[in-house]
Amino acid sequence: MARFRNRKNKVFVKPIVKKNQQQQPNVDHITGNKIPKSFVFSRGKLPGPIRQLQMDLRKLMLPYTALNLKEKKRNNLKDFLNVAGPMGVTHFLILSKTETSPVLRVAKTPQGPTLTFKIQEYSLAVDIAQSQLRPRCPQDLFKNPPLIVLSGFAAGDEHLKLTTTVFKNIFPDIDINTVKLSSCQRIVCLNYNKDTKFIDFRHYSIRLQPVGVSRRIRKFVQNHQVPDLRNLQDVSDFVTKAGYGSESEADEEAATVTLTSDLSRVNRASTKSAVKLQEIGPRMTLQLTKIEGGLCSGEVMFSEYGNGGNKKKPDSEEDGDNDDEMKDSDEDNEGEDSEEDIGESEEDEED
Repeated sequence: MARFRNRKNKVFVKPIVKKNQQQQPNVDHITGNKIPKSFVFSRGKLPGPIRQLQMDLRKLMLPYTALNLKEKKRNNLKDFLNVAGPMGVTHFLILSKTETSPVLRVAKTPQGPTLTFKIQEYSLAVDIAQSQLRPRCPQDLFKNPPLIVLSGFAAGDEHLKLTTTVFKNIFPDIDINTVKLSSCQRIVCLNYNKDTKFIDFRHYSIRLQPVGVSRRIRKFVQNHQVPDLRNLQDVSDFVTKAGYGSESEADEEAATVTLTSDLSRVNRASTKSAVKLQEIGPRMTLQLTKIEGGLCSGEVMFSEYGNGGNKKKPDSEEDGDNDDEMKDSDEDNEGEDSEEDIGESEEDEED
């Protein structure tokens, strides 16, 4: 803090704002809607892979989340809620672990509802990258929020309608008339299978590839490097050699779009480009087990194991034990300044 004295000899403090520290807006200047923000944290002890899954979810929720959110065991749910209000946080994504499987809760602050999902299967982002020949994750990929696509949720069940509403509101709205194509670099896809009642959760990066341009020409234009022509008889050999290789599917009409604006040196306005999706993770298979009317508490609006949770299976009992852990009695934390332990500041949020 820098101190200055005015003419009346009264000391006042002028805050020093770092150049690389920019406060994120709370309202979209185009749509006028409130921008949803999130906290991704855990309750209880998590094994290493689940802890890494938590970091992958934080990265997925960028830029409107706390990437470096610090939490301690004595922080209860009320502490996160007290910090969420001043920071404009609208959603909690809470990971926990039962004896049989991990659990993901998606809660709307400050009064709910809360959706509880059993994570049947999951793959970390690093696992997805290792399975790919050419993994792609540019530095500016997470500067803008992802798009969201929901499939299979058209059934008339009330719990599916509520699930659709909650997931739609996790990410900012877009205006198709004013959105910039350069900001649409990621997409989150959720597909509901009515037969298995599982939700496939996928996270992809979006890239455009010009149609009718070979890989060599595209790399030459992008990298501005002089090509090696020593082993070629004519420059035409450089243009025609190698062709499209494994990218011949780029010429399919169903996979191409006509750009309305320039995106790069090879993707120009009024030209056709192929839309490519490359998975970047994390990947999850979710099962909706319960919907509560409040924030991790309140009336049970839906239960996979019976109305109101009366009919229980073994897993449901574990969920109930986990709910007690979520509440974290305030008596155990009495006299502790636990809000400071969360340790979150605007510096932890990426621009």
